Amino acid sequence: MARKLPRLQRVLDAPALFSIAYGEIASSIYFALGIIAFHALGFTPGVLLVTGALFLLVSLSYVEGTAAIRETGGAATFVRIAFNDFWGFVTGWALFLDYLIVIALSALYVPHYAAAAMFTSVNKPWDVVAGCGVIAGIAAFRLLRNRRIFRFALVIALVDLATQILLVILGLALLFSPHALAQGTSLGSNPSWHSIAFALPLAMLAYTGLETVANLSEEVRRPGRDLPRSVFSAIGLVVIFYAAIAVVGLSAFPAGHGTELGSTWARAPLMGIVTRLRDHLPNVLGVPLQVFVGTSGALILLTAAATSIAGFGRLAYSLGEHGQLPRVFGRLSRRSVIAPQSIVVAALISIALLGATTALTHPIFFLASLYSFGVLLAFTAAQLAVIKLRFSHPEKRRPYRVPLNVGRVPVPAVVGAFLTAVVWVLALATHAGARYGGPAWLAGGLVMYVLLRRSRGEGLTQRVVSADEHPDLTEAQYSSILVPLKLGPIGEEMVATAVKLAQESGASVWALHVVRVPMERPLDEELADEEESAAAALSEAQLLGADHGVEVKGKTVRARSIGEAIVSQAQELGVDLIVLGSAPKWRRQSRFFSPTVEYVLKKAPCEVLVVAFPQGVLEAEEEEPAFIATEASAELR
Repeated sequence: MARKLPRLQRVLDAPALFSIAYGEIASSIYFALGIIAFHALGFTPGVLLVTGALFLLVSLSYVEGTAAIRETGGAATFVRIAFNDFWGFVTGWALFLDYLIVIALSALYVPHYAAAAMFTSVNKPWDVVAGCGVIAGIAAFRLLRNRRIFRFALVIALVDLATQILLVILGLALLFSPHALAQGTSLGSNPSWHSIAFALPLAMLAYTGLETVANLSEEVRRPGRDLPRSVFSAIGLVVIFYAAIAVVGLSAFPAGHGTELGSTWARAPLMGIVTRLRDHLPNVLGVPLQVFVGTSGALILLTAAATSIAGFGRLAYSLGEHGQLPRVFGRLSRRSVIAPQSIVVAALISIALLGATTALTHPIFFLASLYSFGVLLAFTAAQLAVIKLRFSHPEKRRPYRVPLNVGRVPVPAVVGAFLTAVVWVLALATHAGARYGGPAWLAGGLVMYVLLRRSRGEGLTQRVVSADEHPDLTEAQYSSILVPLKLGPIGEEMVATAVKLAQESGASVWALHVVRVPMERPLDEELADEEESAAAALSEAQLLGADHGVEVKGKTVRARSIGEAIVSQAQELGVDLIVLGSAPKWRRQSRFFSPTVEYVLKKAPCEVLVVAFPQGVLEAEEEEPAFIATEASAELR
């Protein structure tokens, strides 16, 4: 079994990505509905539809960016590449705040839904204590277990979808009332224009998760195809269900002089809907319904907090790799995947945030307004970055492009950037949390960034290249790559590297298996075991290529010398690049490379890529040629 370097792996296909996208985005309705309804009253469905349309507009730019720049980091990565490291850090630091708020709010609401499932309630400050315990528990689990929450994403998404469908169907059948929807509602007075302006930025809290999905671009098998389908379908479903649930909620709790969704049931709005449904259902149906919605709500919020910690860690990894955070955050762990330090920091700050806001009169509203500051800033920056990239990097391959363009300018990105900037200004004008808390958070981050860069002797806007980036290599264009196969760990890593390079440059791959025949045996002697092993290795290489949209062609040859066979086949096939590697054991001897690698370097008719594993990694190779992958190759599997 191959030993893998701790790298993000390309393991997510379209169903998994849809599950993650839907689960992430749809989870926020469990805490956002009451917050929005408190201010928007009877216009809550309309506010959700408007912000949902804006969210969909923003997602067009996000999908183009993630499909073209297959790195983790989301908007912070777009901005860093389009502009410079300083603005990339500003965007990333704002996004950190959003992750922390989602962690805090999700954990705070877990005990309320769990208590409702057990037909009881939890009050202050015990809900905060329980929420802090939830965060600590998630962090401990992530530190001790190398289990991806994504493995359960499909189940969580199905539970989430089933819960929302059930509430919509039962609600429309038993509670829907056009009269109740219009009761006490008069735009401009109830709610006032100020309340609508206040609610619009808060409504962005209902659509969390886009950044978490964008952070997974480095782990998606086919970003150009899977990302658009998964993200757009997930967002479309979420917007529809949000509006429908809001209609049901306001039918259950009409907005006369306020709605109970934003007061009595502010910390468990969907459970408020369940209580109204139980008035129309026999206990044999109402009791299981309450248990199911309460339990599923707690589970979904628990998952949202866990994936937000993972999203925080992936963003920290991206910033740490590029000198925007201390280097320790730019390393991954075999046990926890993301850096353990990221998990600890996310847990501690979100616990502190949750505890500190309890002193406020309306802590949930404060956190929601603080969230709008960060997410709207990031959305605006991401769309501006996508526009800038059209001009600064026109050569980049864009499997998905924002539609409706004027020349190189994507019109939806221009409109989206303008609208998100307007709502951001609106948030600053109407929300104390956004107006004071947001800038204070940014100021603290900028102080840390300046001190960090100066301690390293690096400029504030200077581009810092990560350890596994090879600018010359990534810019090179190849049409055909030859990768000699070798059984065992080295061979698997080697094929992954060739497939990654081919994926980036649109090349095809020739997988060559050389059957070395000793001099004392005839060259055409029957070698059944060797031929069977060769066929199996070629088949695995082709499967890996198919998983990543790369054509892998196989060929088996017999030869006395592996090096000579590689060179002759490179000439015959007319390849542009040969991928080789050197095991650490050769560096402990008088030569740096193995004899085979040295021969190919001297005789090859094309470019040769040779990369060496660090000491202690994959030491147990066989004596002939050690072919390796860069650390980034492991992310393909």
